[in-house]
Amino acid sequence: MSLPFAVSEPVATALAEGRPVVALESTIISHGLPRPRNHEAALEFERMLSGAGVTPATIAVLDGVPRIGLDAEGVRRIAEDDLAKASVRDLPILAANGASGATTVAATAHLAALAGIRVFATGGLGGVHRGASDTFDESADLGTLARTPVTVVSAGVKSVLDIAATLERLETLSVPVVGYRTTTFPSFWLSESPYSLDWSVEDAGQVAAIMRSQDALGHGQGIVVANPIPREQQWDPAEHDRVLELAFAAAAEAGVTGKAVTPFLLGFIVDASGGRSLEVNLDLARNNVRLAGEIALAFSARGRDVGA
Repeated sequence: MSLPFAVSEPVATALAEGRPVVALESTIISHGLPRPRNHEAALEFERMLSGAGVTPATIAVLDGVPRIGLDAEGVRRIAEDDLAKASVRDLPILAANGASGATTVAATAHLAALAGIRVFATGGLGGVHRGASDTFDESADLGTLARTPVTVVSAGVKSVLDIAATLERLETLSVPVVGYRTTTFPSFWLSESPYSLDWSVEDAGQVAAIMRSQDALGHGQGIVVANPIPREQQWDPAEHDRVLELAFAAAAEAGVTGKAVTPFLLGFIVDASGGRSLEVNLDLARNNVRLAGEIALAFSARGRDVGA
């Protein structure tokens, strides 16, 4: 029986040969960055990995087919076409209808795991929304990571979310969270949040070792590597706080709810910050892609040594 998804030839070959592969989401391109910067960023992220000896696997659903690894036309489409925002629950509907969608962190991690990809770079992880005790608004990213053996490199969670509640949920779901050269959980545009981490690592090799231990001792869950943006690249904290207050007020006034909240807030923040938040977003994404490549190299190197 044919697979319900398509793996590009470069990705399939790299996986078959045990070479490093890093998954990249398409929602950050379709919904998180303005045109034409989004297309430039998608190409840049792939070039960064290829230049480091890692095969990039940008993931999206195109014409009903979940695709793990895109060609040039696929990358153009996720940047220029108006695509649905697709989480795991949307995948069968898109497939049945022959529709297209940009995959969220949850959907990207899910499809990456189906293909056998173990490392995934994103910007910020989804989490528990503010006010979730009343709305029950929680990203599917968390539940997916609880049952998906993928290591996700992110700059924490977006500071528009409830960071404390998100960390509590990850703990409840038994998803390990390790800081990369930090014991403080980052908050996307900022290098730090008020919340500390129990565990940290100093290099990609340590992450790869944790991944191997997780395979032996875990129950199939993923790992979150919290990779803070360098302090010199972060957004000014005072300006960050001011713009966030304006964004929340605007969302409340507009009556935005559900999965539309985060895109609304992020779009408002880009405009209100004069584009500063966008530049920080790109810097932290590059930082995450770079580290994810190093982790994939370290993880695959041990596998090749064992098989030699």
